[in-house]
Amino acid sequence: MDKLAYERQLLSEGYKYICGVDEVGRGPLAGPVVCAAVIMPLDDIIEGVDDSKKLSAKKRENLARLIAEKAVSLHISLIEPEKIDEINILEATKLCMKNAVESLAVKPDFVLTDGNMKLDVSLPQKSIIKGDALSYSIGAASIVAKVYRDNLMDGYAETYTEYGFKSNKGYGTAVHISAIEKYGLTPVHRRSFTKKWQ
Repeated sequence: MDKLAYERQLLSEGYKYICGVDEVGRGPLAGPVVCAAVIMPLDDIIEGVDDSKKLSAKKRENLARLIAEKAVSLHISLIEPEKIDEINILEATKLCMKNAVESLAVKPDFVLTDGNMKLDVSLPQKSIIKGDALSYSIGAASIVAKVYRDNLMDGYAETYTEYGFKSNKGYGTAVHISAIEKYGLTPVHRRSFTKKWQ
C-alpha cells in the first residue's frame, strides 16, 4: 500500500505544505480529546509510520520522537472534559482539529483529515476514511496524538490511583467502571459520558 499516494497527488497539483490531522480519545469516559496536526517533509520519509493503534507503545514512542524532530511544523491541541460536556464530543473533536491546524507555525496549503469530518478552516481539505492507515501525514499525526494522550493519562493514573488509567487510558474497562462505582467520578471524567454514575 502506498501511504504517500494522496500526498504525491497533491504535490503534483502544486500544493507544498500538506498537513495531516488526527484525533485520539473520542470514546473514553475520562480525559481530554487530543488532536495533532503535522506537516512532514515528503523527501525524508520515516519508515514504520502507520495507524497508531497498530503499533506497540514502544514503537509509537520512538516514531513520535522522530516525527517531532523531522516535522516542518507540528502542533498538538486538546479539549478538556468540561468543554466536551458543554458542546458534545463531535463538536469538541472538530474544534480540537481546527485549533491544531490553525496553530501550526507554518501555514499549510492543504489539509488531510482522518474520518469523514469537514473542518471549519479556510483551507482546501480532504477527509479520508481510515486515513491514519492510508496517508503518511495522517498516520504521523495519529502517532503524535496517541503518545501525547497516553502520557497524559499515565500522569492522571498517579493522581487517581484506583481507576487504572495507566492501562485503560480512560476507556470504560471493567476495572475502570468498577472503580467509578466504588469511588465515584474524578474531575477528569466526562459528565456527559458518565450520567448513570452521577
